[in-house]
Amino acid sequence: MNAMNKTKIPIPIYLLIGIIAISFSSIFVKWSDASASIIAMYRLFMTNVLMLPFLWNYRNEFKRIKGRDWLRTAISGIALGLHFLFWMDSLRYTTVASSTAILTLEPIFVLVGAFLLYGVRTSRTSLIAMCIAIVGAICIGWGDFQFSGEALKGDVLSFVGTIAVAFHMLLGKSLRERISAYVYSFLVFFFAGLTLAVTNVYSGESFTGYPWKEWGIFFLLAFVSTIFGHYVFNWLLKYMKASSVSMTVLGEPLGASILAYFLLGEKITTMQLLAGCLLLVGVAIFLRSNEKP
Repeated sequence: MNAMNKTKIPIPIYLLIGIIAISFSSIFVKWSDASASIIAMYRLFMTNVLMLPFLWNYRNEFKRIKGRDWLRTAISGIALGLHFLFWMDSLRYTTVASSTAILTLEPIFVLVGAFLLYGVRTSRTSLIAMCIAIVGAICIGWGDFQFSGEALKGDVLSFVGTIAVAFHMLLGKSLRERISAYVYSFLVFFFAGLTLAVTNVYSGESFTGYPWKEWGIFFLLAFVSTIFGHYVFNWLLKYMKASSVSMTVLGEPLGASILAYFLLGEKITTMQLLAGCLLLVGVAIFLRSNEKP
């Protein structure tokens, strides 16, 4: 895991890998018949299992974590668990394009939170670029927005999940200044999984009896979307502003919509493609103006 710190691969490559990885999340969730809380729980616990072979190398760092950081890491994990719970459940009621488009509000929440909590300011160019990218992302899912019935319920769930992940991102930025990506990610995934396990016990969900197909989906979510997605973004938090990492996540609606077209048969329109180009332009300008070379 720590090999990432020694590589000469440019950061944009990591961003691209992360975006592609998380874009597969909605596809895997749509393929599963298990409840959102079960999918999210096993996704996170399986990620912990995949990370276990490296645990011994970081034993001393675990001992150096202070009580306050343990508490903040636990809260960050709970926020991530709630994000997975609400966002995955939203996909039961609304389309991939609509649900992921709502996630584009994340950088706004992160930007406001970073200013209020850490005094981080953003240039006018960055703000304009963010608006361009968010307009593009919303246009991708605009045709699928429905303001009534189950679709509205799905959109609300996605919105609540977006607030939770923004809070997780803000805490992560602070903690990553003192804790390595591996240790932070391992603990956050564990606390998030534990949060979902408690939720499943409370709601009476079955922990066993799932077919091999479901276990395969849980593994793909852990290996592809969490290790190559969320872990990569946690690593980047030390080298980029939280708002910049959140902005790159705006690529998910475009990536998820394209994947949904090929793998789920969901429609993709000319407007969505043009909106995707607008989104990419906005993200590129934002990163260029918000991050120092």
